[in-house]
Amino acid sequence: MDIDVIRNLLAEEADELLNFNSPKISKDQLYLPGPDWVDRIFVNSDRSPQVLKSLQLLFDHGRLANTGYLSILPVDQGIEHSAGASFAPNPIYFDPENIVKLAIEGGCNAVASTLGVLGSVARKYAHKIPFIVKINHNELLTYPNTYDQILFANVKQAFELGATAIGATIYFGSKESNRQIVEISKAFHEAHELGMATVLWAYLRNNAFVRNGKDYHVSADLTGQANHLGVTIEADIVKQKLPQINGGYTALNEEEKYGKFSKKMYTDLVSDHPIDLARYQVVNNYMGRIGLINSGGPSGENDLANAVKTAVINKRAGGMGLISGRKAFQKPMKEGIEILNAIQDVYLCNEITVA
Repeated sequence: MDIDVIRNLLAEEADELLNFNSPKISKDQLYLPGPDWVDRIFVNSDRSPQVLKSLQLLFDHGRLANTGYLSILPVDQGIEHSAGASFAPNPIYFDPENIVKLAIEGGCNAVASTLGVLGSVARKYAHKIPFIVKINHNELLTYPNTYDQILFANVKQAFELGATAIGATIYFGSKESNRQIVEISKAFHEAHELGMATVLWAYLRNNAFVRNGKDYHVSADLTGQANHLGVTIEADIVKQKLPQINGGYTALNEEEKYGKFSKKMYTDLVSDHPIDLARYQVVNNYMGRIGLINSGGPSGENDLANAVKTAVINKRAGGMGLISGRKAFQKPMKEGIEILNAIQDVYLCNEITVA
């Protein structure tokens, strides 16, 4: 896919997204993805040689190999959103082998899924594509539904099935977040001891974050702080939803005192441009020392165009790639592969550069 095809998919937003070059924080202050990422960023860290090896395996696989960018297929929705609801559009993905096949045929760097999914096909595929075992999940059978991330697996199980990395979610802002932070901090430490990399889904969850008709779960300031907490417990890669708005702290402080913020956050550090909003997430990842991958979002209309748009914003912001699932596996496999390849093409396109 060349730049003209990408421009056509972006349609009326093409100029805004491809020509933006005035971020509040210059790219010169960032640590940007590149072929030498592990050597340049992690060699001087406390990560062991085995962890460096695991990180390099992630960057050396798939169509984006040796670029410093990542395209990951995540399929844990069978637990998070119920298997029936997730796989009804394409029931072949009740079979775990098809999930791994989609990641391989789609040219992904890695596949992320549950202990059960990856464990069921580990001997056949763990040496063919890097596995990321997601060790905690939200379950939706409790009535009424509750929202908590519970450990479904332990780090040793992920190691034994040949995983390259573990993944975990923390619901920052929830009443359960303190326990989750402690649990996942310990899990990440154990994973590093065993030589595996760590990926954090740094999500927000609190009903109070929705007010005045706006959803501040996707505000740049609150998601940026969630990222900053995530890198504190030594996530090697952070997954975050693409920011849509800003001003979460100011909105929440209208009714009662909440957190800490500075007015300069909104004047000196970030503008309202979508690339700048994502840049603020990168900034909170230690100026990009820890890679930011944005989620692809739910499946719907115009999935191809929306996936390309998200990839353009992430790349131009200084991010490291996309982790996109439903847009791919809720389609026939051929269409899912096309969407994954289109995302990867954005990162392979030399005309699309960091703003």
